[in-house]
Amino acid sequence: MKIALDGMGGDFAPQNPVAGALQALKEYPAIEKLFLVGKESLLKEEVLKHGSVPDKIEFVEASQVVEMSDSAIDAVRRKKDSSISRAVDLVADGKADAVVSAGHTGAAVAATTIKLRMLPGVERPGIATVLPTETNLFVLIDAGANIEAKPVHLGQYAIMGSVYSEYVLGYAKPRVGLMSIGTEDVKGNELTKETFKLLGSLPIHFRGNVEGHDLFENPVEVVVTDGFVGNVMLKATESIASAMMHWLKHEIEKSPISMLGAFLAKSAFQNIKKKTNYEEYGGSPLLGTNGVCIIAHGSSTPKAIKNAIRVGVESVQHKINPHIVERIQACGLVIAKDAAKPTVAPLTSP
Repeated sequence: MKIALDGMGGDFAPQNPVAGALQALKEYPAIEKLFLVGKESLLKEEVLKHGSVPDKIEFVEASQVVEMSDSAIDAVRRKKDSSISRAVDLVADGKADAVVSAGHTGAAVAATTIKLRMLPGVERPGIATVLPTETNLFVLIDAGANIEAKPVHLGQYAIMGSVYSEYVLGYAKPRVGLMSIGTEDVKGNELTKETFKLLGSLPIHFRGNVEGHDLFENPVEVVVTDGFVGNVMLKATESIASAMMHWLKHEIEKSPISMLGAFLAKSAFQNIKKKTNYEEYGGSPLLGTNGVCIIAHGSSTPKAIKNAIRVGVESVQHKINPHIVERIQACGLVIAKDAAKPTVAPLTSP
């Protein structure tokens, strides 16, 4: 298996991508080759800080870097020699099986969509982020790729999220919930109301609408929403998890008795911290594109980069894209190019 890593992507590049890449090579023997894409002199210098250059690493020169202030489309059109563009090119040319980037999310989505195109039957890609609850892990899709979604897009997200939950997370019959402001089918806006009807007609395990409190109190395995709402949900959830740990630490340090209690419960606190730590989950697959693309957090640590690479390895090993194509076709979900609403049609025999 061959992985292309955007070595200049992220708030702490190239040091964190390089360190994460080296960790991944030690832990995941399935990786035959890891392409480090970016300014070769900087990347090589960073690798040498950790010792000699491993045989499995190959440097790919890219003279440009996409800045966070760049627009997504302009970054792809005007910076053709950027690290993210060159990394995606490796997948498009068949030299790499997956691309991983902690850089500009919009640029990664645009580059992957433009250069790799979409899987047959899929109209828009969706970012699938894995989040923990007390009893399970659930896939939130879309977490920011498509902020102006239509019901048909959300229908495809439900299918793709179900496939990922089933084959990568191991849930035999993942339950799907549609994010809304009430559990009743009449609640929500036009998008959620139309999507509710569509999801109910698909051969998925649709449980109906889910509200914010359901995410962790009464969880499903797949939560479907548009990219605008999904991205707000994701960032709010990450912020709350981080804030709670800080609040807890602050309260514990107020009293020697509290500190003693915390010491006795140290293992429990460590388990919760690990479970809510984004580093453990690494990156989010961009589902729907004709190639594997993993998007990592901009502030990713080396551990987070390593786990983002792991997500890429798992996506390839579990053949996520072929399963998505098969499931989309089996569901008979087609896109009505000239109609305002999606249609569900039976699969035509060859």
